[in-house]
This record gives sequence, structure tokens and C-alpha cells, in this order.
Amino acid sequence: MTYGAFGLVEVLGEANAILVADQMLKAADVKYETQDTKCGGHALIFVSGSVSAVKAAVDTVVEAPPCEVIKTAVISNPSEEMVGIVEMFKARRKKK
Repeated sequence: MTYGAFGLVEVLGEANAILVADQMLKAADVKYETQDTKCGGHALIFVSGSVSAVKAAVDTVVEAPPCEVIKTAVISNPSEEMVGIVEMFKARRKKK
């Protein structure tokens, strides 16, 4: 599968992850891909779309965060390995 870009936002807590995902989906033409939760409740939300749409979605969270945002990133033209990581997170989430 080919992706133009991935947007990542890390927050603390599942409820905050939902708020961030909702804000990004409303802000730009991006697709929710998955999220991954780690120890301590850190949630990492992944969206995809064109580079400009992903950047706009991530920027809205940075400019008007609905909660404390720990880290954000935009990965344009992700490598096959990065796509594999996101696909692994998606598969792992489906098992839950």
C-alpha cells in the first residue's frame, strides 16, 4: 500500500487520543489509520493522506490542542519499513 504521508500525535490517555483523532479528521482530508498505546498510557495516533492534508491536521492539534500533546511528527513519503510498522500496529489493534 502507498501512503503520501503519515501524521503522528502522541498524548497521554485513550480519551485524549479520541479527542485528537476527531480534531484531525475534522481539520483536513486525512484518514484515521490506527493508534498504539504503550506503558504509562501513552497513545500514538496515526493518520494518513497527502502531505499537505496531514500537515494541516497535525498543525491544528499543535495550534489548538484539546489536551496536552507530548510529540507530533509528519512523515512524508514513508519508507516500506514505516508502512510495515503502521500495518503491524493496525493488525495488532484488530486482535484486541
